[in-house]
Amino acid sequence: MISSHAHTGKGGKMVVKVFGPVAAACPQRVLACLLEMGVDFEVVHIDLESREHKRPDFLPRQPFGQVPAIEDGDFSLYESRAIIGYYATKYADKGPNLLRICLEDKAVVDQLLEVEAHNFNDLVYTMVLQLLALPRMGDRTDFGLVQSCAIKLEKVLDVYEQRLSKSTYLAGDAFTLADLSHLPAMRYLTTEAGYGDLVSERKNVNSWWVNISARPA
Repeated sequence: MISSHAHTGKGGKMVVKVFGPVAAACPQRVLACLLEMGVDFEVVHIDLESREHKRPDFLPRQPFGQVPAIEDGDFSLYESRAIIGYYATKYADKGPNLLRICLEDKAVVDQLLEVEAHNFNDLVYTMVLQLLALPRMGDRTDFGLVQSCAIKLEKVLDVYEQRLSKSTYLAGDAFTLADLSHLPAMRYLTTEAGYGDLVSERKNVNSWWVNISARPA
């Protein structure tokens, strides 16, 4: 494992260790949250191509052999959405309120995180796998599957378009984890997978994407 310092603490202060490649979508979700909350962190690179994430020395950190995982002092955690929820709560009084305080508002954020995970991210993941990852490994792209996912994704983005016609962000008028969690897959969709038109042709979704992707973090 190769350690690359993305952010280091001041005066020898202990920093959060994020295990995973910076280029992978799920670690990016965690890094975006840590940057939003102003948390010092260090990236410990895990090489997916050489299957470091499946090695016996890594599995105690993430028993399913996936990335990311974090180490925060004596506390360890895996699953990117659980991690961003943890840090949004832990530093709620120091950074932006990414969870919302009101119980009902937080429930809406949680609802939209579920939508992102199961209705949005799964489709984009399959498209990116077929269009980018498999060809790099010498496998053929199943363009029929890609098209099927794109059609389903259009329906999801139509729901987003309607929702964003009533508010600036998915969960209301404030940036939350519901928006942040979309950042990695949206970047892949618009800049690498060649399906940016699914976003640009929807006025409200496009404005939302331009907004959240331009945040300093």
